[in-house]
Amino acid sequence: MSNSSGARGRILSVEDEPSIREVCSRALTSQGYQVDFAQNGVAAESLLMKGDYDLLLVDIKTPVMDGKQLYRYIRRRYPNLAERVIFTTGDVISNDTQRFLEQTGRPFLLKPFSPDELRALVRESLKRLQAV
Repeated sequence: MSNSSGARGRILSVEDEPSIREVCSRALTSQGYQVDFAQNGVAAESLLMKGDYDLLLVDIKTPVMDGKQLYRYIRRRYPNLAERVIFTTGDVISNDTQRFLEQTGRPFLLKPFSPDELRALVRESLKRLQAV
């Protein structure tokens, strides 16, 4: 999954919490990934139009356009990217969020997550995608 910049892969992280963005940035760039950030789904739409991403880390709860709305947009507009989404969430109590995660069948990380958990899931997801 390398690209012309020499990075191991290009990842879009949709996250509104600065501390989580920092964890993602440090954990992933230290492993050679190029990471772009969007604070919400609307900002992510713009980046998706311009870029080609190997993986998307999408926070379910973001302002303006949340991760659920963004995922539905991705499925309509970029169906091949829907299989490249990993969700992040601190909301494990909500039945709505649980149902959504079950329906998508996508992997997810519960906040707060460690850099090691993030790196492992990204590695595993990219490996699985390469095997397909």
